[in-house]
Amino acid sequence: MSPAPDAPLRDAAHQAAVTRRMREVEQSILSRAPEHDLEPSLDRIAAVMELLGDPQRTFPVIHVTGTNGKTSTARIIESLLRELGLKTGRFTSPHLHSMLERVAIGGVPIEAERFLDAYDEVIPFIEIVDGRSILDGGPAMTYFEVIVAVAYAAFADLPVDVAVVEVGMGGSWDATNVIDAPVSVVTPIGMDHAHFLGDTIEAIATEKAGIIKPDAITVSGLQLEPEAYEVLRERAEEVGARIVLEGNEFGVSERDVAVGGQQISVRGLAAEYPDLYLPLHGTHQAQNAAVAIAAVEAFLGGGEQPIDIEVVRAGLARVDSPGRLEIVRRSPTVLVDAAHNPAGAVALVQALEDSFTFARLVGVIAVMKDKDAAEMLEILEPALDEVVVTRTTSPRAMSPRKLGEIAAEIFGDHRVTVVDELPDALDQAAGLADAGGGVGGGVLATGSVVTAAEVRMLLGTTNV
Repeated sequence: MSPAPDAPLRDAAHQAAVTRRMREVEQSILSRAPEHDLEPSLDRIAAVMELLGDPQRTFPVIHVTGTNGKTSTARIIESLLRELGLKTGRFTSPHLHSMLERVAIGGVPIEAERFLDAYDEVIPFIEIVDGRSILDGGPAMTYFEVIVAVAYAAFADLPVDVAVVEVGMGGSWDATNVIDAPVSVVTPIGMDHAHFLGDTIEAIATEKAGIIKPDAITVSGLQLEPEAYEVLRERAEEVGARIVLEGNEFGVSERDVAVGGQQISVRGLAAEYPDLYLPLHGTHQAQNAAVAIAAVEAFLGGGEQPIDIEVVRAGLARVDSPGRLEIVRRSPTVLVDAAHNPAGAVALVQALEDSFTFARLVGVIAVMKDKDAAEMLEILEPALDEVVVTRTTSPRAMSPRKLGEIAAEIFGDHRVTVVDELPDALDQAAGLADAGGGVGGGVLATGSVVTAAEVRMLLGTTNV
């Protein structure tokens, strides 16, 4: 039977209503305290979960923390799990373009209707907990806590076979940490969010080690300071968890640069996985892939059961990580990268040297005012011929004037241009990259996730 003539009209009206409601819900969530303004505690999110019947305990989780590489590692893990035929949920942050990106089902952002269903399920309980907390002199739940509650409710309602959950900040008191994950992953740890996590590597590692749970397996990346690894080892010993370290139990055994990415071989916990194509750039992404493979081995069979090699090849081959050394335009080539701290800048420079050859590379730099801009610029300086410093639309953005002063001390005045608006800065950088005939010139936009996101949008790239 053919649809009624007015069916398209009804469908359009329904979609318009969903879009309208989604916009209202987004504004409501955004009106809460942002991710960088929080009171460290699990009390509020735990109370909401308890009122909901603890939906986060109805599915197993691979929990991912670290300072850099969390999102890419989570996406690689999820791709492998999907290739195994599992129904997956994925929670990552921050997002590039839409808050729906943070909650993914089967590798794609959650549909607005499903998000709204989960939100409607949790909001009455969030309001109860808000009221209790405020009555006791505490804060209402934050933006991030609400999104976590929505994600866990959505994953339980589907239900998913497994969720891959990225920590927002730290670990111990991060809102995601109301789960008991059988597998936890720790990517490289560096200095970031010191005002919340502490001003030493040991203090930051202690917070991140809080996701290691009793009888779990913790997969740890190689790029760890010795003092960070010692903290993880002590935590694992304390709770009876097993820790496996890249470089000891698993790791990248071979690696070559390839068109569009790299060709790698990985020694896993249970098997060797040769000749894998990974469409991501940089040694750090190869290491993220090794960590992801070990995490999936740990999840499937405690690290003793190999994954079919064709599953691994297919799972890695379809991986992407938007905003992570991503080409978003050619002629001139424009790269975006979400590096927002010194450790991220180091990985970025190494990947540029490894995978790209530019006759001239111009940076478009916009950073947040609470970040160590001077150290990031010092790291980036050898890789960039010139920089155009600017700002994003974020209220947290450092002013171009101040950033320009910092950049001039590092690059010299003759290599620094200050432009107030990002679109103008991008145009000016493209012109500088084209100087001298435009052969082999490129633009790198970096400094924050927001920088990467806004440049992507300006150049018409919004897929995630």
